Amino acid sequence: MKLFNWANIRLILMFSLVIFLYSFTSNRNNSRKLTKSTVVFVGDTAPYITSETVNKLLIENNKDVKSIGKDKLDLNKLERELNANKMIEKSDVFVSIDGELKAVVKQKTPIARIFDGEKSFYIDYKGNTMPLSSNYTARVPLVSGEINKKNSKKLAELFRIIYDDEFLKKNIIGVQIMPNGSIKMMNRNYDYQIDFGGTLRMKAKFNNYKAFFQKAVLDSSLNKYKTIDLRFAQQVVCTK
Repeated sequence: MKLFNWANIRLILMFSLVIFLYSFTSNRNNSRKLTKSTVVFVGDTAPYITSETVNKLLIENNKDVKSIGKDKLDLNKLERELNANKMIEKSDVFVSIDGELKAVVKQKTPIARIFDGEKSFYIDYKGNTMPLSSNYTARVPLVSGEINKKNSKKLAELFRIIYDDEFLKKNIIGVQIMPNGSIKMMNRNYDYQIDFGGTLRMKAKFNNYKAFFQKAVLDSSLNKYKTIDLRFAQQVVCTK
């Protein structure tokens, strides 16, 4: 049996041709210029960061995306630079077949605004800090008092509970952290103060408050109270 018969030679030639065509097409594709850049926001689409700002990060020092060749792109580097932005939680950068540079961006989600007397910033859904945006202001509770390593995790959990509940998100507008760790809250439409106590049994306290509110709003008694105390298990204590 001959090793180099015509069938083997044809197979080798066809394989070589495929490799050549793939290499030629790949090199030609890489040498092409980009056609445009597009930014897509997913999740919370409030404009904390603008498409223009993301586009500037994408094209780096180039004035026009059409001047950038595909072979000059480092997509991993672009993703790292976008993810380093304090407004962005995660990004995915890729180039489509027709040469479009596309960035899919998920912004951080602010759930509380901290004011410590000198500076103000957000706490995002993961419990990390997030700067204020010059483009958009989030409607989240304003928080005063000390947040430190000891209480930050529990407080972030508290803010998430408020954010995830439509009733609480609409009604709780202020949170004050007292020096002893106790928490007081302010309601949007009524003058009473909510004495929440510490961060134990948080969901149970909020459930008690919602049940009390739904009952009290029917008899129009909410305007009579000065303090709503949630510190005690299975009961709500009100002070007129």
